[in-house]
Amino acid sequence: MTEYFLGVDVGTASVRAALVSSSGECVHLPDVSVQPVTIWNEEQNHYEQSSRDIWQACCSAVKGTLSSSGISSFQIKGIGFTGTCSLVAVDGSGEPITVSPSNDDNRNIIMWMDHRAMKEAETINSSKHDVLKYVGGVISPEMQAPKLLWLKMNLRQCWDRAVHFFDLPDFMTFKATGKTTRSLCSVICKWNYVCDGSKRHATTAGWDSSYWSQIGLEEFLSENFQKIGTSFSQPGDLIGGLTEQAASDLGLMVGTPVGASIIDAHAGGVGMLGANVDGTELPCEGKAITTRLALICGTSSCHMALSSQPCFVPGVWGPYFSAMVPGLWLNEGGQSATGRLLRHIINCHPASSLVKERARIRGVSVFDELNTIIKNLAAHRQLDSYALLTRDLHVLPDYHGNRSPLADPNMKGMILGLTLASDVDDLACLYLATIQGIAHGTRHVLDSMVAQGHDVNTIFACGGGSRNDMFVQIHADITGLPIVVCKEQESVLVGAAMLGACSSSHFPSFQTAMSRMSSVGKVTNPDTNLTKYYTKRHEVFLKMISDQLHYRQTMKST
Repeated sequence: MTEYFLGVDVGTASVRAALVSSSGECVHLPDVSVQPVTIWNEEQNHYEQSSRDIWQACCSAVKGTLSSSGISSFQIKGIGFTGTCSLVAVDGSGEPITVSPSNDDNRNIIMWMDHRAMKEAETINSSKHDVLKYVGGVISPEMQAPKLLWLKMNLRQCWDRAVHFFDLPDFMTFKATGKTTRSLCSVICKWNYVCDGSKRHATTAGWDSSYWSQIGLEEFLSENFQKIGTSFSQPGDLIGGLTEQAASDLGLMVGTPVGASIIDAHAGGVGMLGANVDGTELPCEGKAITTRLALICGTSSCHMALSSQPCFVPGVWGPYFSAMVPGLWLNEGGQSATGRLLRHIINCHPASSLVKERARIRGVSVFDELNTIIKNLAAHRQLDSYALLTRDLHVLPDYHGNRSPLADPNMKGMILGLTLASDVDDLACLYLATIQGIAHGTRHVLDSMVAQGHDVNTIFACGGGSRNDMFVQIHADITGLPIVVCKEQESVLVGAAMLGACSSSHFPSFQTAMSRMSSVGKVTNPDTNLTKYYTKRHEVFLKMISDQLHYRQTMKST
């Protein structure tokens, strides 16, 4: 009887579930394995969700996966959860407590991309506490401490009533097992829990009391950190078995092992970075896993780089010990809006409806339609490469601030080279320039990591952007590195399933699971003929950043 592991991914707008074999193959299913979730965005920079809604969507996705596959629950030997790094507030019974000015208890999640805590982040950063060196020196409003401080200062009823604050992936394991054990991935990466590699930190030893007191959250000390965690596990460690209620909700067996969770982008890294590259002639062949960078490109983009020794990179999160792969340090760069930015650029253009209609008639995605328009336009203009279409058009993609390496949430998007054109060709060129801007952002992050000690020679990509050949090629051209898309493209779900496999002791080690459940698919090499062109464009990209900072400084005097 074939054994499977269940991976559940709580993304920004949906919950997905997949059954994955011990060799890393997903059982491919129709859309029933994907369930949408509600997002409230009634105030600027406020994004909220419901833990009830998400758990119900999780149950529907899992039951749909089992029903469509015909696979018995007896064959499911372990479960792994991954999700966005959103903040969940609940009472002692796990029932939701509002985090919303609406006072609706159902809205009990502050989403990862919520930027309501900008002022609180500035307050924390002004402390200049030593803990901040583990987040690139500057905390982001997307992390949990600023959000917790915002709740204390602005929504006292939540602050007083909440018994537990969870990262969303940890809430999922709590819901499944009844255990309040947190994953080191969540608390180290998003909660300022310090793990320096000297010990596993199975207790509250990693909470720095002076930090929480200094930033105004001293209440956590008096209750010995019960609200934010007193027990911790490495990703994939056994948290416990499914409770009777959770098993009934999910349609699975009571006691099925549940692994310590991981953040969704980190699951993508886990699902890719261990891939066997023997015989590929990739530059990482025969070299340590630390020569590989994970690029997870979805609504936002994340850049995961591992190292055997800590690398402190200004503006880049980490170094985090054992937060993604046990025994290794992690640095995490990111861009707050990438896939979301492309959709925004398309939707706001006058030719948007026309391109969408053309895509509908041809039965392709809007991205595929735009890619075709770009290639045809380049051929019509007799250009050596479609990349040259944007010689005088440049986009700085920081429409939702800059997460890395500037760590500046006040950065804004910029477009240089606009004309009065508003036709389909104009939209295609703007779309192309936006992808190039996003790729230059990735290069900016990568260059910052390399400057501080990382040795990266190959990029492994997953997420929606990795399915767009033009998006991948441009990233290869601009970074100058080959990009690998794994054979099983659902790397986040595979990474989640690996947690379930490890919790059931199916593999002798975490890295063994990574190597046996992932393999190389398509490789995209950089076009070296474009190196000089993109070097010049990168100079413009960096100049746009410095210009914007200059403009901001100028306007401060008014």
